[in-house]
Amino acid sequence: MVATLADTPKPTPPSVADDPRWARIVARDKTADGQLWYSVATTGVYCRASCPSRAASPDNVQLHDTLESARATGFRPCKRCNPDGPSIEAGNAALVARACRIIEDSEEEPSLDALAGAIGRSASHFHRVFKAATGLTPKGYAAAHRAKKLRHGLASGHTVTAAIYDAGFNSSGRFYEKSTDMLGMTPSRYRAGGTNEDIRFAVGQTSLGAILVASSRRGVAAILLGDDPDALVRDLQDRFPNAHLIGADRDYETLVARVIGCIETPGTGLDLPLDVRGTAFQQRVWQALQQIPVGATVCYAEIARRIGAPKAARAVAAACAANSLAVAIPCHRVVRHDGSLSRYAWGVERRRTLLDREASQGTR
Repeated sequence: MVATLADTPKPTPPSVADDPRWARIVARDKTADGQLWYSVATTGVYCRASCPSRAASPDNVQLHDTLESARATGFRPCKRCNPDGPSIEAGNAALVARACRIIEDSEEEPSLDALAGAIGRSASHFHRVFKAATGLTPKGYAAAHRAKKLRHGLASGHTVTAAIYDAGFNSSGRFYEKSTDMLGMTPSRYRAGGTNEDIRFAVGQTSLGAILVASSRRGVAAILLGDDPDALVRDLQDRFPNAHLIGADRDYETLVARVIGCIETPGTGLDLPLDVRGTAFQQRVWQALQQIPVGATVCYAEIARRIGAPKAARAVAAACAANSLAVAIPCHRVVRHDGSLSRYAWGVERRRTLLDREASQGTR
């Protein structure tokens, strides 16, 4: 018998479940939003990749690489994930950015209720969204911004009184209650460049090379890594040019040992008070970095999105470069969008070693 074309078995179409794009949908991968959509025949809707709705059966799903392709199905857009508009995260980021501008433009610190009302959200919802996006509460962000204005005023030669009022304090008494916490010293000493501030430090050795740990009275102010201990001391002098640098005693070397332990065994964490000095934006970035789990990496653009400044990836990279607390503020966990390693203040090889240690620890 002669076989005909009708007898030839038709090839089985590839299953959606075997498509690598489907795994991103199952994981509700937010990074796939804007790159991937899917439509569901049984419900007659199309969704963005991160849609929080109950997972559909892959047998009923069609994948789309463009929004136009999803719309061409004739289905309606999902009401939960709004695939035609901005994502929930993008919408929240825009609200947070708006709130940040209100805080920065206000002469006095606005209340939580006033901020929430200005962007049309309840106080509790706004507080939760703001902290998730920036790593700071609205009050914490306002305090950091005022501290930045105060430092700028003092550095610009303004009188202490003028700098206090320009920063939004309505009384000098209210300011002096918080001045040391904001500046790490009195305003007059800060204006003099930290003159007479005591910085204790010690140098040790790790498997990554030399380490210098320095502390003010508020907490650990610098953790520096390198090959040459003398170069680390010179770096510390450049960072605190007018301070008294005090070689630490045996008790302080115990603290250095705790920092070394964190480097050698990343999962132990570093439960020490930190003296974090930076602008309001830098502090937002550094807060976000401290939320990255051991063994994980995040790209600069993702950190920018998390702090409510999605277009500020380069500024995020600059904040990472300005970090003076190696490992304690884990800027080594921030990588390029393609996963490759960018420059690292203390050497790319050290970054790679730290990430390899953390990844191996996470798989135990």
